Amino acid sequence: MIERLTRNPLLLALAFVAAALAGAAVYAATRPAAGGADRGAIEAVVRDYVLANPEIIPEAMERLRAKETGKVVAENRQAIVEPFGSAWKGAADPQVTVVAYMDYACGFCRQSLPMLDQLMATDPGVRVVFRELPILSAESRTAAEWSLAAARQGKFAAFHDALYASGRLTPQAIEAAIARAGIDRSAGAAFTRSQAATEELSRNLSIAGKLGMTGTPAWVVGDRVLSGAVPLAAMQASVRAAREAS
Repeated sequence: MIERLTRNPLLLALAFVAAALAGAAVYAATRPAAGGADRGAIEAVVRDYVLANPEIIPEAMERLRAKETGKVVAENRQAIVEPFGSAWKGAADPQVTVVAYMDYACGFCRQSLPMLDQLMATDPGVRVVFRELPILSAESRTAAEWSLAAARQGKFAAFHDALYASGRLTPQAIEAAIARAGIDRSAGAAFTRSQAATEELSRNLSIAGKLGMTGTPAWVVGDRVLSGAVPLAAMQASVRAAREAS
């Protein structure tokens, strides 16, 4: 129910109002015995306050969404922050981990790479973990499988950088990145067809759904989920908040 509400602002707003009125009703039900205000009067006060101050609804929605997102992150933290093989850059012993859910066919993902390089260059305590989220095309899935194969062989960065640098994602670009990264092609091809690769991608897609991610890039920083091409300053602020909360 919460997952559906967090994806539908209207339902979430209605749920908030209903919860407020229900809380008022429970409170009012216990008051008459003590000579307090009657139930109808308290419900009317709460209703009038919400209607007179509708700006509290978005704030309540955001707090509820953040609370539920934090629960999902906590329940799946290892599957989120622990890199698959060598699919990470930055600090070997991180203070803060930024998790990037990406698709090699995503232009905004490519545009976000310089921001991540700047983030790591200016904050040596940050590690960026890359998670495959192939949702845009058939080539996305093929590229993700080979990216996992590269990570398995300790050659993720070379493959990742070469494939994004090629521009448009095509079968030819994937082949060129495999060659440039020096991946053992026979072992890599076998891995792309393995249960381990299938499970990793399925797990990423499942967790992304639970977190309400609807596109790429998407980010997990601490207990927060961010969406889209995030500016450097905003990402640095999220990192600071995560560091302070740890």
